[in-house]
Amino acid sequence: MTTRDAQPAVRLEGITKRFGDVVANDDVDFTLERGSIHALLGENGSGKTTLMSVLYGLYDQDRGSIYVDGEERAFDSPRDAMDAGIGMIHQHFQLVEPMTVLQNVILGHEPTTNGVVDESAAREEIEAICSRYGFDTDQHLDTPIEELDLGAQQRVEIVKSLYRGAEVLILDEPTAVLTPQEVESLMDVMADLRDDGRSLIFISHKLDEALEIADRITVLRDGTAVSTVDAAETTEQELARLMVGREVLFDRIEREPTTGNPVLEVENLRVDGDRGREQVSDVEFTLREGEILGIAGVQGNGQTELVESITGLRSVDDGTVRLHGDDITGRSRRRRIEDGIAYIPEDRQAEGLVQEYSLARNALLGNQTIEPYANGGVVDWAAVTEHAEEIIEEFDVNPPNPETTAGSLSGGNQQKFIVGREIGHDPDVMVAAHPTRGVDIGSIEFIHNRLIELRDEGLAILVVSSKLEEIQKLSDRIAVMYEGEFIDVVDPETVTEEKLGLLMAGTRPEDADPEERPELDDTDGGVPT
Repeated sequence: MTTRDAQPAVRLEGITKRFGDVVANDDVDFTLERGSIHALLGENGSGKTTLMSVLYGLYDQDRGSIYVDGEERAFDSPRDAMDAGIGMIHQHFQLVEPMTVLQNVILGHEPTTNGVVDESAAREEIEAICSRYGFDTDQHLDTPIEELDLGAQQRVEIVKSLYRGAEVLILDEPTAVLTPQEVESLMDVMADLRDDGRSLIFISHKLDEALEIADRITVLRDGTAVSTVDAAETTEQELARLMVGREVLFDRIEREPTTGNPVLEVENLRVDGDRGREQVSDVEFTLREGEILGIAGVQGNGQTELVESITGLRSVDDGTVRLHGDDITGRSRRRRIEDGIAYIPEDRQAEGLVQEYSLARNALLGNQTIEPYANGGVVDWAAVTEHAEEIIEEFDVNPPNPETTAGSLSGGNQQKFIVGREIGHDPDVMVAAHPTRGVDIGSIEFIHNRLIELRDEGLAILVVSSKLEEIQKLSDRIAVMYEGEFIDVVDPETVTEEKLGLLMAGTRPEDADPEERPELDDTDGGVPT
C-alpha cells in the first residue's frame, strides 16, 4: 500500500469560519476516507455549505487546516481545489444552457492542438467517461443543455468534474430535483464512482437516502460537528434527533376523510408559459373545505403556471377559476387576497419576502389596504409591528426581532415567517408551492404540522411539491402533473412511491380499476384528467 493510499482523501482539522459576529463553523473536524461516501447532514444554518465552501476554495477559513492525500493545502479559489482533484456539483447547476453538452464539459479546460481547440480529442475522452460510468449516451454531446431534463443536466455536471480530474466529489443536495427513478440511477452512479476509488461527500436533507448510500454520516448542528456515525449502525430517528436536538415525528398523521363543501373549482384551465407555449392543458379539479390536495410532479411540468393562474399572478388563456361558486378568473392578485386566497410562493427570496426589508415591513405585504394595518391609505406601523411580533412568537421565528432584515434569516425561519403572514390573512384557500424547499428538518416538521392543523380547522389547501414524502404525508388526494396535464389521481394511503415516480416520469395508467383510486370527475371533488 502506498503512502497516498494509506491517507484519507480529505481531512479537515479545527475548521473555524466567522462572518462578522456569526460563527458558521466552530472547530469542525471531518475526515473523508478514500473510496467511500460520507454524508453531511444538518439543518439550514448548521454550517454544511460553509464547511464545503472552505474545502472547495470559495471561502478562506479563519482557523484550521485542510489536508488532501495527507498533504496540507491552502485553496485561494475553486480552481485551486479543482487542481487538487476536488470537484463540486452544486444544487443549482453551473451550466450555460444555450451551449452544448461538450462545450459545457470542456469550458475553461479546452484541449488544444497548435493553439486550436481539439474537440475531437475532448469528445473521445468524454465518451470514455460516459461509457465507464454507465451514463446514457443517447443524449448527444452536441445537444444544447436547455434541451435536457434535470437528471441529464446533473449527469453533465458529474461528467464535467470527472473530465477535470476530480478524485473527490462534493454533491450538494443532488436529489432535490429528481424523480425516484432518477434518484435510483444517481445512487447507482455514486456507488460506481466509489467502487472505482473515488471519494464522495453527499449533502442531503433526505435521511433515508443518506442511510442508503453513505458509509459514514457526520451531523452538524449550530456550526459544530455533533457526531459522526457508521450508516449501518444508526436510524432516521437518531439522525433527526442529532440534527434538531430533540425527537422528530416522521409518520403520516391520521385524519378523518374530507366531507366539506367545494371552495375552489378549476374547469378546463389552459395557461401559456412565458415563451407562449401551453403549459397547463385542460386541468380540472375541485378543492373542498378541510382538504389537502397534493400536486406531485417533476418541476417544469406546468405546476408553476397553474399556481400563478390560481393566485392571480398569471392570466388564464381559457377555462374558469371559481371561489365559493363565484367566477374569479379575471380578478387581480390584490382582489384574490381580499377574496381569501393566500399564497406561499415557491421562491421565498424572490417572491415571498423583500430581503432588504425588516420583518415588520414584510409583515405588511398583502395587508397594505387592510385594517387595522392601514386606514385611508395611511399605514399604522404600531399595528404592523405588533402583527410581526405575533407571527414571530407563534411560528418560532429566530432571531425574534421584528426589525431584523428578512435576508439575514435562515431559509427555515424565512419560510416560517411567510407561512405565518399568509395564515394571518385568515384565508379560505391556502396555495402552498414547495412549502419546505431547502428547509431544515425541524422547520419541515413545524410547517407540516401547522398545515395539517389548518386543514383540520376547515381550510382548503393546495400543496405543490416534488418531494414525494411530503406529498404523501400531507395529502388527502394526490394529483400527478406531467406536461401540463393531470394524468392520474391517487390515494396517498395506498399508492407506492414506485407508482408515483412512474407517473411523474410520464407513464400513464393503463387498464386502471376505477375502484382502486378516486373518481376523476365525480361530484365529490375528484380531479379529472
